[in-house]
Amino acid sequence: MIIVHHLNNSRSQRVLWLLEELGLEYEVKRYERDAKTMLAPASLRAVHPLGKSPVITDTERNVTLAESGAIVSYLVDTHGGGRLIPPAGSPERLRYTFWLHYAEGSLMPPLLLKLVLDTIDKAPKPFFVKPIAKGITTKVKAGFVSPQIKTHLDFCESELGKSEWFAGSELTGADIQMSFPLEAALARGGLDGSRPKLVAFVKSIHARPAYARALARGGPYDYAK
Repeated sequence: MIIVHHLNNSRSQRVLWLLEELGLEYEVKRYERDAKTMLAPASLRAVHPLGKSPVITDTERNVTLAESGAIVSYLVDTHGGGRLIPPAGSPERLRYTFWLHYAEGSLMPPLLLKLVLDTIDKAPKPFFVKPIAKGITTKVKAGFVSPQIKTHLDFCESELGKSEWFAGSELTGADIQMSFPLEAALARGGLDGSRPKLVAFVKSIHARPAYARALARGGPYDYAK
């Protein structure tokens, strides 16, 4: 049995989607973010020392694994039966590997930094601190974060022009891995109709029956709106 330690509004939603696409049985153990800090609860540390989600436990193999990319690779390789992964040695397999790592290694960091800076902007502050904090966050966003996000979204848009999915003509685990940063970009990272292929990608994954089933199992998920 696969157990998904699922945190609301988190990357673990795409793990549920992957399991639905593979048609695997699984159990969901729910955890809720702290309403003030938005951090995962301490109870997740009892599952994995990092105290983050997603984490899965494969009870039949006595495996507990964190990190989305590692989880996608493990589930596809161990339980996929050749599904959701291009053939070994093919150009599509190389693209699959690239996008599987690119999602969190390159695309997500500037989006996360933007979220942090936006949170700082909105946080209550003494009146004399506000202009200083705003000046710093504005400079960092304008000088680094926004240009980085633009570069990455432009790159993803151009790459989707080469094939229907990121690794070729078929949906793979790489697309599932790419779903969260692109959903985040659409929600708060500047992704809009100026990049129609990326917007169409997000809409197409939201229309998949397996994605809908994953939402039903996972509960409220703001990025699917």
